[in-house]
Amino acid sequence: MTSELLGQALVEEATKKSGLIWVRGDGAPAARAVWHVWHDGAVCLLGDGPGEQPLPGLADGGRAEVTVRGKDKGGRLVTWTAAVTELTAGSAEWDATVAELKGKRLNAPDGEAMTGRWARECRVLRLTPTGDTAPLPDGDLAASPLPSPATTRRPIPAALPRLLLRRRGRK
Repeated sequence: MTSELLGQALVEEATKKSGLIWVRGDGAPAARAVWHVWHDGAVCLLGDGPGEQPLPGLADGGRAEVTVRGKDKGGRLVTWTAAVTELTAGSAEWDATVAELKGKRLNAPDGEAMTGRWARECRVLRLTPTGDTAPLPDGDLAASPLPSPATTRRPIPAALPRLLLRRRGRK
């Protein structure tokens, strides 16, 4: 029982403090970084409209995998499973959620009129934790870079340090 409570506390606190999370919905090939708001015990997302973040693979009634990073070093803290619910525009829950999202939305092109645009053109999703958390991986998950004609930087020319020191001496 206490381990479940600790898991819930970790999910809530880590997600609240992180400004960016990675979400992978059912059928999505990869996780996508999204901005969010933690409101009333769940992650709330806005997207799939013109000028807003895409939310591929997230459907009402589906599931999602949410990965939260640490604010200090940016490393993975916890990965948890969520139930996805799409909120109906104009409902009391939608209004409360949009009020929270509105405070976090940066650089909106239409200012105060954005909530009307969201109601017409966007989806507001609620990702509620199911209580399942995934164990942290043992190894790193870094993928090898794809082949590219780009090269790494070459060593600096031997004369460069002398040229830089000479410029400092003139001032």
